[in-house]
Amino acid sequence: MKPLTVPLLLLVLLAVAGLSRAQVQTSFLDWSRILPSLSRPANHSRIFYAVMFDAGSTGTRIHVYTFIQSDSAELPVLDNEMFHSIKPGLSAYADSPEMAGQTVRMLLKVAKKTVPRLVWKRTPLVLRATAGLRLLSAEKAHAILDQVQHVFDESPFLVPDNSVSIMNGTNEGILAWITVNFLTGHLKAQSKKTVGILDLGGGSTQITFLPKLRKTIESAPVADFVARFEFFNSTFELYTHSYLGHGLMAARLATLGALGAEGLEWQVFKSSCLPKKFRDEWSFGGLTYRVSGDPDGYAGYKLCYQEVLKVVKGIIHQPYELEDSNVFYAFSYYFDRAVDAGLIDGVQGGMLEVRDFKKRAKEVCNKMTKYPPISPFLCMDMTYITCLLKDGFGFKESTVLQLTKKVNNVEASWALGATLDHFHNLKIH
Repeated sequence: MKPLTVPLLLLVLLAVAGLSRAQVQTSFLDWSRILPSLSRPANHSRIFYAVMFDAGSTGTRIHVYTFIQSDSAELPVLDNEMFHSIKPGLSAYADSPEMAGQTVRMLLKVAKKTVPRLVWKRTPLVLRATAGLRLLSAEKAHAILDQVQHVFDESPFLVPDNSVSIMNGTNEGILAWITVNFLTGHLKAQSKKTVGILDLGGGSTQITFLPKLRKTIESAPVADFVARFEFFNSTFELYTHSYLGHGLMAARLATLGALGAEGLEWQVFKSSCLPKKFRDEWSFGGLTYRVSGDPDGYAGYKLCYQEVLKVVKGIIHQPYELEDSNVFYAFSYYFDRAVDAGLIDGVQGGMLEVRDFKKRAKEVCNKMTKYPPISPFLCMDMTYITCLLKDGFGFKESTVLQLTKKVNNVEASWALGATLDHFHNLKIH
């Protein structure tokens, strides 16, 4: 059947059903939204869907992917992504896990609207939780995951074995690398170049790239900084590591000296990275902290950098090769804070040098009293990003990063890589 005949056929069928012209128009609009495959030529190969939940420390996101597979030996084509997110993350419901289930139930409505009803039963539904749940006690994390599993089991979608779990940090970095390199066309058999990724979440941060020098692999501190997997007849050996407790929100806690602290109800955590007169409550991971600037001390970039350096120094490994070997895509909070600081456009993203973060961090921190920033934490966050890139990973100030939120209109995150892994079983080790 030619695609143009489908709307006519629908109109006829709906008219026969006794609907008015206005109702017919509305019904047709609904059908066109839920049957994207009907507008494509019939000789196109298989169209299939997948639903991936990213349960992060600061929010829960749903990705509904539409793929076209024309040849089983080739990579599928990603035709569309429907994306939606809700704050806070599931870890905020550590003491009321049924609320976590309710969050997932609400987001599932997006999947029901996007995936045609006829294929719900064969569309896989998967949730992977990241650092937010890794930072909780095992008992609280499992109570949340049990609630999510219950919601999944009630849903009309295909629920595979191990559909709800906490993902380890290494996989988070590798799957984000797969996402970006898939979207930039670097995973095709003939492609020799790849790009590296820098992902800054709320609870953890990841670095992943394909080294060109053997020494980068050999000089990695331990074996778990190296991962291998096969993907469409190619074997990749990556330098990758995830630092739990070094995401942006966890780094705020560490800078304030509040990570794992007791007696939160009577303590006030102070920092030179905050405006001197600032005093407020701040919540992360289901806990609330009282925070303030240092009213009797000094504020500004230099003092802030010294505080932040203690969080980074000696913990973040500097890979042997970074410079000139890879283009690095930086996303998540790298992107968000660069937008907040006015360094890049919130839609387009853009290229930045590491020194651009440093320059703006100085400006924000040294003018906190005169010009209060949009966020009282902007000085701390920009200084932390600068310190993480320079003194942590060892990037030169002249290193250029590609700041991005989306690549080819698809969210830059590990979610697409995890979906490809689900279909192709990459056997990451």
